[in-house]
Amino acid sequence: MRVCGIAKLGVGLCLWASPARGQVLTLEECIRKALAVPSAVSLARLDIQNSDRERSIARAGYLPQAAATLGAVYTSTSRVNPGTFAFIPSNAIREYIGIGRIFEEIDTSGRIRAEVARARANQLGARASAGIAERDLKRAVSNAYYRLLLTRRLTDALATSVVESESFEKRVKLLVEGGEAARADVVKASAQLAALRQALISVRLAATLANQDLAAYWTTNVDTMLPIEDSFAEVLAEPEKELAKPAEVQRRFEFALFDAQKLGFLADARRAKAALLPQLSWSFNYGLDSNQVAWNQRGYSAVAALNVPVFDWFRAINTGKQFKARADQVTESRAIAERRFSQEYAAATARVKQYYEQTLQSKVQMTLAEEDFKLSRIRYEGGEGAAVDVVVAQNQLVQALSNYYTSIASYYSARLDLEVASGR
Repeated sequence: MRVCGIAKLGVGLCLWASPARGQVLTLEECIRKALAVPSAVSLARLDIQNSDRERSIARAGYLPQAAATLGAVYTSTSRVNPGTFAFIPSNAIREYIGIGRIFEEIDTSGRIRAEVARARANQLGARASAGIAERDLKRAVSNAYYRLLLTRRLTDALATSVVESESFEKRVKLLVEGGEAARADVVKASAQLAALRQALISVRLAATLANQDLAAYWTTNVDTMLPIEDSFAEVLAEPEKELAKPAEVQRRFEFALFDAQKLGFLADARRAKAALLPQLSWSFNYGLDSNQVAWNQRGYSAVAALNVPVFDWFRAINTGKQFKARADQVTESRAIAERRFSQEYAAATARVKQYYEQTLQSKVQMTLAEEDFKLSRIRYEGGEGAAVDVVVAQNQLVQALSNYYTSIASYYSARLDLEVASGR
């Protein structure tokens, strides 16, 4: 009598896991491990730190700058007028300088404000990019996790079928030796066994590669077998009756990135326009600038300057228009992406519902295929059926098991796509 295939698969999957239950890796643990090592997410987080520094640097433009100048200048005497200095730009034969200076730009042109706005846009863009990187990494790890589960399930299913096929081949050979079966039955049984063994070799390779793919997200020791939790054994959660909520698409990180890019280009346009406007600045100097080192020679000066641009307006105007056009391009791209993402959301919703129904039907097919194989073998061993019926029933059982576990993996993958499409 044939032991139930699902029970055998459950026993087989236990062999993939570590003997210690506490060492079994859940999907959440795999994601945590992937996030804890250098990855695209860690690089994106460094970009956030850089953008935070960039904004602090830009805001520093509002603050005054202080500097100190110490120096001494010697100028040769004039040959024409002894006792005076030879170079006109010089103030004396000997000049000693010790001045403290405070300088600040008054942002009348809006250049500093535009630089701060650009830094803020870069900051928002870095955070959106980090969100996209983390989301994509979680999705990739989850898909690798489910792919490994699928290949292991298929490996165990084929291994169970190979054992059954070997048992059937031995039984047929005994019947042939007793004159109760034909040689053709042995050929059919042996051909079936060879095909199953070949399929088992292929799926074992797929399981090995899937194990390496998942392990590579957090370790270089990819050949170690990962003891992952079998979530395929859990009852599938029924999808919500109403999944289609197009407004949720707007929560995707891509839209935040589009908005940050547009803000950045608009800030660049304002910065280019600032070259057309007057820029006010002031400075205060205090200290010593005389021909002898004497503290009573100290003094101070206060200077205010207004820089009014006169020429080179065409460059500033066209640069500003160029950045404005790029901002318009981002607006157009956002509209295009909104349509595409809405389609992805609708498609993911449809796939979730379809794969859930397909899983239910595949489970029914698997149960019937198991019973059909069991009855076909009983009939053959009782002399009431043909060997080809057993071979066909076993092929149908293997295909039913493959369809069932593939539909479960497809359902989980569709759920991941739906979470991405809805910005969760």
